[in-house]
Amino acid sequence: MSGFVSFVGAGPGDPDLLTVRALDRIKRADVVLFDDLAAGPILAHAGAGADLVGVGKRAGRPSPKQDHVSRLLVEYAQAGGRVVRLKAGDGGMFGRLEEELTALRAAGVDFEIVPGVPSPFAAAAAAGIPLTRRLSARRVQFVTGADISGGLPPDLNMAALADPMACTVVFMGKRTFPALARALIAHGLPSDTPAMLAEAVATPEQCLTRSTIARLAAQLAQDRGTKPALVFYGPLAEGYDD
Repeated sequence: MSGFVSFVGAGPGDPDLLTVRALDRIKRADVVLFDDLAAGPILAHAGAGADLVGVGKRAGRPSPKQDHVSRLLVEYAQAGGRVVRLKAGDGGMFGRLEEELTALRAAGVDFEIVPGVPSPFAAAAAAGIPLTRRLSARRVQFVTGADISGGLPPDLNMAALADPMACTVVFMGKRTFPALARALIAHGLPSDTPAMLAEAVATPEQCLTRSTIARLAAQLAQDRGTKPALVFYGPLAEGYDD
């Protein structure tokens, strides 16, 4: 007998931002495989008899390999369980969702995808800014700041990323933003372009710091801290009010 896997977007961390469907799947799960950023109070909604299995990956820390995570999903489902794969934010955005879907399809395991609130939307809401603005920000772009080695990806489209008319959100970019900022400035983006560092969004440790790309790069070169973070830059970050 084969079970069923629900890929559940946990949102940025606040249980109040879970969708109704996400909450239902978590409550009915026999096992929950969760990311580090999808842990905390959200797991309190799991049933008393549910197995909670941490499979999160964090930069600079020992983490389960992706093939191990995929194998666990298949094994739990093939044992007949209702499995929830809890992913931070929305699993389809830099959440390595595709590798796990491929493993389930190969094993003939049925699944569903339950979308979650992406962390950039939660951060923008917390900061009181829109992600688009008439005339000055007609485009939004999301990019990862780290490749598989943890460095700045060498094949980034710098012309697009240096577009002053776009609001850009950088995931996993605290370590590499100083190098990215240098490249952006070299490609013509003004060094005083507004920027915002959004740390631990929608948690009690949330911190939103208004800056410019040059100042933020200098700050992160000196001290990155340990909180998960997003970097915003472009014409919208200036809307943030301390």
